[in-house]
Amino acid sequence: MDPLARLNVYPTHVVLFHTVLGVSAAWLIRRGGPWWRSRLAPALLLQLKTVLDNLDGQLARATGQTTETGRYLDTEMDLAVDLALNVAIAGRAGVPLTLLQSLILTTDFLWERDHRAARGEVFREAAAQAGDNPRVLAALKAVYAAYFLPQEQALGGWFEARLRVVVGDSPTPEDRRAYTPLPITAVAANLGLTTQLAFLGLCLLAGHPRLYTRSLPAQALVLLGVQRWREGEVRRVGAQDTR
Repeated sequence: MDPLARLNVYPTHVVLFHTVLGVSAAWLIRRGGPWWRSRLAPALLLQLKTVLDNLDGQLARATGQTTETGRYLDTEMDLAVDLALNVAIAGRAGVPLTLLQSLILTTDFLWERDHRAARGEVFREAAAQAGDNPRVLAALKAVYAAYFLPQEQALGGWFEARLRVVVGDSPTPEDRRAYTPLPITAVAANLGLTTQLAFLGLCLLAGHPRLYTRSLPAQALVLLGVQRWREGEVRRVGAQDTR
């Protein structure tokens, strides 16, 4: 990370650069043409985007440059890339598919957050730097509030309601730990954006990019199955405690 810092490369620069890579990959997919341009090039661009997407957060933490602006910007630029890719592959159907993909990624976010909260662990450290441009930050927060926050509230409310169906209106800390076992976060993390783009890259190389968009409903069904399983885990633990 030190070489990047010495070159005055900031996390936001990395975010914007890997966003350009992702959108460029979508443009190549939509344009079509020879296999190297419509398959190989976008597949490689997406894997480079993934590497840089992981790098920006590491760089921010290593150099004490985490900011609210950077966190919102990273999330929303990923959304822009996801939308561009899904529309490039599926046309107008890419819009609802992007929403479905967002719900899958939001589930990953919520399950990790709840897993850590149930064990008294810190989920997101406070931003190390202040001094964000107030207008830019306000605009980013407005986008987040309009698109991501309703998903978090709807899914979070549903997950909580399902827990209360199982244990009643007053879940105990033990109930919450049983409801948020490590396997659920592992499953959701393996459906995260890194895996999504890796799978899309493989689909591109195979010449079947639509296989990726068609997999999104199947991914959602997997998460629904995991949700049923974790409800069963709460019932099982509760049954053991009453013996």
